[in-house]
Amino acid sequence: MENRIRTVITGTGSYIPDNIVTNEDFLENHFLQKNGEPFEKSNREIIEKFQQITGIKERRYADDDMMASDMGAIAARRALDASSLDPEELDYIIVAHNFGDILHYNRRSDMVPALASRVKNSLGIRNPKCVAYDLPFGCPGWVQGIIQANYYIRSGDAASALVIGSETLSRICDPHDRDSMIYSDGAGAAVLEAGEPGSSSGILAHASRSDTVTEAFYLEMKESFSDDYDDTLFMKMEGRKLYQYAITYVPGLVKESIEDAGLELGDIRKVLIHQANEKLDEAILKRLFKLYDVNEIPEGIMPMTINWLGNSSVATVPTLLDLVLRNKIDRQTLHPGDHIVLASVGAGMHINSVVYRV
Repeated sequence: MENRIRTVITGTGSYIPDNIVTNEDFLENHFLQKNGEPFEKSNREIIEKFQQITGIKERRYADDDMMASDMGAIAARRALDASSLDPEELDYIIVAHNFGDILHYNRRSDMVPALASRVKNSLGIRNPKCVAYDLPFGCPGWVQGIIQANYYIRSGDAASALVIGSETLSRICDPHDRDSMIYSDGAGAAVLEAGEPGSSSGILAHASRSDTVTEAFYLEMKESFSDDYDDTLFMKMEGRKLYQYAITYVPGLVKESIEDAGLELGDIRKVLIHQANEKLDEAILKRLFKLYDVNEIPEGIMPMTINWLGNSSVATVPTLLDLVLRNKIDRQTLHPGDHIVLASVGAGMHINSVVYRV
């Protein structure tokens, strides 16, 4: 057994808002095309097609007075409680997000002070050696935070880190855009610590990539499809281009991380992937297995929450991990020695993948 430091996840936590927004709640929306013209199809037809493609039936929205940093702090406390680590012993707090704290009443983003500083303040941590910073990296931000924390711990610079992903996407989506039905709010967190020397559990390998030549603006901020708003910017997505990018490059990067870990596809018990779109995630998994010339995909290898939680960006993967570890998803469990993949793709365009042994 190798006598080396491995980074171990010692606790996870999540915050899922109570407000349930169903597809039926969008029946009265005035959806428009990019040119501002209405659709010929009825809202019911639009919504039914949307559900067929994305798998989303409902999503969660944060209370009006709840900010991304508030949700992140709640998820963080739950992760710290699960780990039993004294918060004052934390070396790093990394908060992945993309839009800061967005005020519900005017949709304006507030990033000063950094969300990580707000979380540290909320947790009451006084230790000045606990460095708190933000990580904007698109939807893969939380996984990238895990990768950064792993570097700190493996180098000996740190013994522990708290990595949080939190977002209120419901406040930056255009209500006249069909894609607004994709987005949701939530937060997830994990405590990472240096494992015992010689331990076989922990992070085994990772891989990342960024493509920006023609792909940088597949997701960007633009004006509403409606003239109801003046200079307000909303998140806009080139859905078809993003889909093609993801199915082209995510499978290969996941395979690269599995190979770097010295494993075979058959060694992987679970693939926890960013909850962006049900059919997209299924296509990615199918192509991953095809890279190994495997046609039969094990049932239950890819847990999904998108049908009831929607896409909460950086929060999807840590929330999914927390729910699985706490046995809160039917027929989804993990046991010591299991190998899992944490993977994500999103704005930038960025992709990353981490292989972890429970």
